[in-house]
Amino acid sequence: MKIFVANDHAATELKEEVVKLLKSREIEVINLGTDSSDSVHYPEYASKLALEVAKSGERGILMCGSGIGVSIVANKYQGIRAALCKTEEDARLSRQHNNANVLCLGSRVSTIEEIRAMINCWLDTEFEGGRHQLRVDMISKLGTKV
Repeated sequence: MKIFVANDHAATELKEEVVKLLKSREIEVINLGTDSSDSVHYPEYASKLALEVAKSGERGILMCGSGIGVSIVANKYQGIRAALCKTEEDARLSRQHNNANVLCLGSRVSTIEEIRAMINCWLDTEFEGGRHQLRVDMISKLGTKV
């Protein structure tokens, strides 16, 4: 498995922890930045990740202060189902019902322990398909083509 990760300046430290977790699970990590706490524009990083996920069919994790901004940007792209999660249940349902391919997290709103639990749950949960597939197909037709 390969996971793309990207963040803004507010989540640089969080990303470092996320990368450690992913590598401990023997997941290949593609870091799309930023690696600095200098102010950057989150739409640039969220767009870069959304494009890579849409092209590759792999999954991604986006991080900013609240997770809101990066989720808004990522969901502008066709083929992206970015879920802003604040609980393990959010993460589980985002995979089971929505087949989320991008997990959005907020460094200022969740603890590292909560984030680790959400990531593990998100990675370990499979899409249920069935009645949810039609809805995911409808979603997949929306947004900016890549």
